[in-house]
Amino acid sequence: MKKVANDKNDKSSGGVIDTSKMSAEERAALELAEDSRVEAGEVGSFGSSLFMGNPHFKSMFPFPAQTVEDEDQGDAFLERLETFLKENVDPDEIDRTGEIPDEVIKGLADLGAFGIKIPRRYGGLGLSQTNYSRAAMVLGKYCGNLTALLSAHQSIGVPQPLIVFGTEAQKQKFLPRCAKGEISAFALTEPNVGSDPAKIETTATVDPDSGDYIINGEKLWCTNGVKAGVIILMARMADSDPAKPKISAFIIEMDTPGVEVTRRCHFMGLKALYNAVITFTDVVVPRENLVLAEGRGLKVALTTLNTGRITLPAACVGLGKRCLEWSVAWAGRRVQWGAPVGRHDAIAQKLAAMKADTFAIEAMVRYVSLLVDRDKKSDIRIEAAFAKMWGTEKGWDIVNETMQVRGGRGYETAQSLAARGDEPVPVERFLRDSRINTIFEGSSEIMRLLIAREALDPHLKVGGPVLNSMLPMGDRVKAAMRSAWFYGRWYPMLWLPSFGGVGDALPEFGGDARKVRALSKKLARKLFHSMLRYGPKLEKKQVLLGRFVEGGAELFAMSASMGYAKQLIEAGKADRDDLVETVRFFNKSSRGKVDNLFHDMSENADVEGYRLAKRMLEE
Repeated sequence: MKKVANDKNDKSSGGVIDTSKMSAEERAALELAEDSRVEAGEVGSFGSSLFMGNPHFKSMFPFPAQTVEDEDQGDAFLERLETFLKENVDPDEIDRTGEIPDEVIKGLADLGAFGIKIPRRYGGLGLSQTNYSRAAMVLGKYCGNLTALLSAHQSIGVPQPLIVFGTEAQKQKFLPRCAKGEISAFALTEPNVGSDPAKIETTATVDPDSGDYIINGEKLWCTNGVKAGVIILMARMADSDPAKPKISAFIIEMDTPGVEVTRRCHFMGLKALYNAVITFTDVVVPRENLVLAEGRGLKVALTTLNTGRITLPAACVGLGKRCLEWSVAWAGRRVQWGAPVGRHDAIAQKLAAMKADTFAIEAMVRYVSLLVDRDKKSDIRIEAAFAKMWGTEKGWDIVNETMQVRGGRGYETAQSLAARGDEPVPVERFLRDSRINTIFEGSSEIMRLLIAREALDPHLKVGGPVLNSMLPMGDRVKAAMRSAWFYGRWYPMLWLPSFGGVGDALPEFGGDARKVRALSKKLARKLFHSMLRYGPKLEKKQVLLGRFVEGGAELFAMSASMGYAKQLIEAGKADRDDLVETVRFFNKSSRGKVDNLFHDMSENADVEGYRLAKRMLEE
């Protein structure tokens, strides 16, 4: 990736973002984020292509396929997992007590659930990302607390970073322990640090005598921290320039002197979440526990999160399917005004949306997971962020609508329902537990900014140097010539009718796929027009950028749904008429949402809203 120009003596022609008018803090945050971004592949991703007006349908139609052998291996594990959950887990009791029984944790460990993706040579099951996502779907149907426990352990905890970046010695030492059930965690957030890692206060100092590291600081909201035996921790190198901090990743064993869990945090939902505040006082960490290299900690964190954040929407698939079961059953037998409530249009529309949205979330998760399995270096940044943002928001909508469909029986706790002889359907627990999903592992707002940055990346590389006052004039002139050549060919293409092919999409979806192409061109045009209108100030228009991101997410969801539906139908795993009807309904609904987003890009109250908020803050 071409680096950001960061001082006026920088003669690099690669600088794409002008930081000259930024404060020192803004510049440090931007440079740190840019330096840690993952390189896009040569071709780019499907998500990226949507913002450029040329969807790469060949990567979607045909939909990536799971091999028969891989699916069989997953089926065997999922059957054991679901049987164990049914026979040994009482999610409502876990919610009531705020504790996961030791025998449940041991049983999951015996199943191999703590080492699903850990290679067999290190004691794990060695299953694929797709099968791991399928396991999250199963867990999502039962218990949010267990989902969080296992996800924090192996999606972002010690196993995933070591699988990707660890040395062989680190893998041999720690992965077998994690696979056997020693719980791990990820420590990044601090009391004054959320999504801005440039402000990390926890420090790592090199001991001049031993060469080991001395860690001092405090971490907040470390999921699994209460139970963890080993964690991955992000710390700022104490000798690094505060204007350009070096963040490093370390493996820390929790029984090391100076490590102290000072508090277990408690929340609205996920009552058995083992979330901790942890302090580190002169903690000695062996040099061999440094992951990747000094100053490369955010690379470790962001790469891990790219894959790790798929887990939450996967769990939302399980949640959605369970909520749909409850909603359909209730709507079919609850009679009001002479007919089951599911026959009334207001409820019928909710049921249809639940079904279609759940299928779309699954299609997105499957697509991203299969890309990871096909090529570990696949550029999944945008797709994973789409799935996380869109999937968790729709997951919340689904459980919220389930409560609305069931009315008072949705709001009442399962324990209370059982006490008076009613069916103990735990919608209330599901709602509390799922609310965190749009915040965990990158909030929806951060996902929108992340995706917007990636959507703008092709334009920044082409046109950014032209406006970068920190580059020599000669470089800017050359960039202007390259920019004129690119946009002179690219922009007119956005106005041509969409007659291009759509791969081998089902005939029933041909029109919808062409509509995706047409909407993609319109999305690209409007994004380009906004760049011309606002210039560098566009980055401050976060709500406007969010609308572009939401439009792209809808187009991605439509495309993934069509691709996955075709695969299921051709494999004989779904009724053709039912699935085609579901996807066509979803596509028509999504097109309407995209049209509304286009309208809101030009007709909105953003200026007035910002002005009102500014006045409130000043007062």
